[in-house]
Amino acid sequence: MAPHFQFSVPIQIRMSDLDPFAHVNNGAQCHYFDYGRSNYLEHVLQMTIDWTTFDLVLVHVGMDFKDSIGFHDQLVCESRVTAIGNKSFRMEQQLRDLRTDKVKTTCECVLAGLDRHALQAIPIQEEYKAKFRAFEHLDD
Repeated sequence: MAPHFQFSVPIQIRMSDLDPFAHVNNGAQCHYFDYGRSNYLEHVLQMTIDWTTFDLVLVHVGMDFKDSIGFHDQLVCESRVTAIGNKSFRMEQQLRDLRTDKVKTTCECVLAGLDRHALQAIPIQEEYKAKFRAFEHLDD
C-alpha cells in the first residue's frame, strides 16, 4: 500500500463490470470508489452507517482514468481524507493493481454535512472531524 494511504479494501471485479473491450467500465469504477469510501467511513468513524439517516452526502466527484483495468487485475481501493472544512471535507482515492503496483484510476471527492429534514448544509460533526484528524494525522 502506498505510504500516504492508510486504508484500503480489496475490489472484486465481476464479468458484468466489463465493457466490449474487456476493460472495467468507467461506471463500475464509480461503484468501486463508493464501496471504498463507505468502508473507509465505517472504519474511521467506528460505526455501522445507516445510509437512510447518515448526515453526510457526496457533493462532488472527479475521476482520472490513468490505465485500463482488466478482469484479472488484483485491485484495491485506497482512501484518505485530505482536508477538513466546517461543512465539508475532501477525500482522495485510488484504484491500484497489487501485482504491478500501478495506479489505474484516481478519484477526488467532497462530502458535506446534510440536514436530511431541512435539506440544507450543516457543519460536519466535531466527533467526525476528530476521528478523521486522528486517523490521518492531520493538523487542525
